[in-house]
Amino acid sequence: MARVFAIANQKGGVAKTTTCINLAASLVATRRRVLLVDLDPQGNATTGSGVDKLNLNYSIYDVLIGECSLVDAMQYSEHGGYQLLPANRDLTAAEVALLNLPAKENRLREALAPVRENYDYILIDCPPSLSMLTINALTAADGVIIPMQCEYYALEGLSDLVNSIQRIAQVLNPSLTIEGLLRTMYDPRSSLTSDVSAQLKAHFGDKLYDTVIPRNVRLAEAPSHGMPALVYDKQSKGAMAYLALAGELSRRQRKAARGALA
Repeated sequence: MARVFAIANQKGGVAKTTTCINLAASLVATRRRVLLVDLDPQGNATTGSGVDKLNLNYSIYDVLIGECSLVDAMQYSEHGGYQLLPANRDLTAAEVALLNLPAKENRLREALAPVRENYDYILIDCPPSLSMLTINALTAADGVIIPMQCEYYALEGLSDLVNSIQRIAQVLNPSLTIEGLLRTMYDPRSSLTSDVSAQLKAHFGDKLYDTVIPRNVRLAEAPSHGMPALVYDKQSKGAMAYLALAGELSRRQRKAARGALA
């Protein structure tokens, strides 16, 4: 059964969507079956996967309000090699629509339940706010992957996010944990980067991924071509970093599975 990970941070511009697309493609490259769920009304994970968000018969919005099944809305990312549940601006209406629906926090979890057996990983690209959409993602997820920059304000926002995750775990999803923290747009030359990294390691320990994602032009260019960096330029530092992250994530999952059996 798939492990479901929400890629979340209440701060924008920290490479959530970049991480979703490139981690999904990297997991596919290691022969994993992947579903990417675009839960951000901007639809950037959809366009970055090579799917036209303006020409959709159905989207995640229709799934959440019960107008269609998840399979009906699903698209295939030709370059990424993964299945995609796309989003567009229609999703902005979901906040209001969900308020009037039963089990509004559980709509995504219920939609994913019939297909979890078909995948190894399901990645959810969350909007940069603690909205009803993000609550749906956290309620559906087994764990949260938190991309963040190594800067002061990122640390300040991280505390709020951790508190939000803990509240969701207490009220809606007792099995929810922080899967890992991912340092993005990493610049090893900066003393602030080193200081923040040290603080993260001291506070979160093994939850901090060893893999770091560097600032990389190819990572920034790839979405405009509707493809992950692994396809756009597989030799780029960004593509290699996300391959390393996929490997680290898989190793952690195997280790956790062995621990559960022990």
